[in-house]
Amino acid sequence: MAPSDVTRTEISRAIEEFDRLGRDAFLRTYGFRPALRYFLLHDGKRYDSKAIVGVAHGYLPGRQPLAPADFSGGLAAAVGVLRALGYRVVEAQAEAEAEVEVEVEVGAEVGAEAGAEVASGAGSGSDDNAVLLGAYGELVRRIGRLKVNKAQGAPLLYQPMTLLWALGRAGRGRARVLPWSRVEEELGGLLERRGTRGERARADYPVAALYRAGLWELSGHSGAVPPAHGDATLARWFAEQQPSGGLTEAVYDLLRRSGEARAVVVDTLVDTYYQDVDPGPLLREVGLDDDEVDVPDETHDTHETERYGTGPHEDGQPYQDGQVAEGAERFTPDPVVLAAAYDRLCRAAEHHEKRRGTGRVSTTTERYVRSRAARQAVLERCRGLCENPGCTGQPADTTPSGAAIVEIDHVVDLQLGGRDHPANMVALCPNCHAVKTRGRRREKLRAVLAEEAGKRHAATLARRRSRGPGGSTGRGD
Repeated sequence: MAPSDVTRTEISRAIEEFDRLGRDAFLRTYGFRPALRYFLLHDGKRYDSKAIVGVAHGYLPGRQPLAPADFSGGLAAAVGVLRALGYRVVEAQAEAEAEVEVEVEVGAEVGAEAGAEVASGAGSGSDDNAVLLGAYGELVRRIGRLKVNKAQGAPLLYQPMTLLWALGRAGRGRARVLPWSRVEEELGGLLERRGTRGERARADYPVAALYRAGLWELSGHSGAVPPAHGDATLARWFAEQQPSGGLTEAVYDLLRRSGEARAVVVDTLVDTYYQDVDPGPLLREVGLDDDEVDVPDETHDTHETERYGTGPHEDGQPYQDGQVAEGAERFTPDPVVLAAAYDRLCRAAEHHEKRRGTGRVSTTTERYVRSRAARQAVLERCRGLCENPGCTGQPADTTPSGAAIVEIDHVVDLQLGGRDHPANMVALCPNCHAVKTRGRRREKLRAVLAEEAGKRHAATLARRRSRGPGGSTGRGD
């Protein structure tokens, strides 16, 4: 098996298959992780270089596609083959230099690892959800490559605010595409109210920039969309064309359906652009505040009422772990898949801690910027059930999204030096939360919860480590 035997004929056939299947299905079919650095550039499109060469090998007479581990020369062998055949191979870092350097390594790594879970067949749930899992690392990388202007040394917030506004709409299931008049009214007003670095009420700037970045689509217009600079020309084009637009369908679908992706993307935007600014008022206004949003993760199962159940038994007794409500299809989440998601979210939360230090933002009153990834990890861990071992029963009602009513709380409060990390967090029903906060036995309960949070955290990670050799994944580039 030698990649050097491949010719342009086989490469062309692999490219055709890539285009026919789509990137996610192509990589999943042949067991490759998404490329992080080197890409084959052909007819204006980017292709994962190592995967293309590996699949092309299977088009040679009597040969099989190469798996990631079959490349004796690693990535260099694949890149060398392509360049020797006259193809252009580009390096992602050199292809798009952002005006603001951002740290997105953990988010990209988290997304790439999710893709590897899919490629290894480690219980991804469904083909649709597998595609979602493999996609959001690329989204985080695109956010890291945004070209953002600065004012007095700090990045302007036009594009981050636009993405958070659209992400909030996606998380609540609002319409993806809006007429320009609505975008201008809603986004322009938001920029005026929540811009903190001199942002004007101009929705055309960030929309044009995100369109260029491949994160936004525009329709119903004629001619090319102008660059995102120049007051008169840009404003006139949008006023005359009145294009409809919104997040691209792929990005919207990802953010709508995956709580893990939403959490990591929000943390990435906040950690990158809001280092010295309190994002709380903006997050609350767009529906992304972690104290108010209760949208469970749908990465592994889109039927949350089936996954979590819908409340206590008819006899009033609470559901036990793994039980579901009357009439719901019985579904047991793959513990290895849930543990893998939990592990990724924990590492994203640790990156948040590292970037933000104490998590405090100095304003007129000191506020703590909490990690969405940490909160989402606890939601994954608890599976909709109160984590107080002495809980006497959860409410019979559910949230509008069909999830059990649980509240995520820090065992040791942040104000007292507690970590913003799942090891210091628990999911509690409203009754147990009230006892922990205001009850006569609150100190005793907090000691119990501290031990329980640590045990559950360790046990969930242990399930991740116990996946065994059958769950190993091939390394990509």
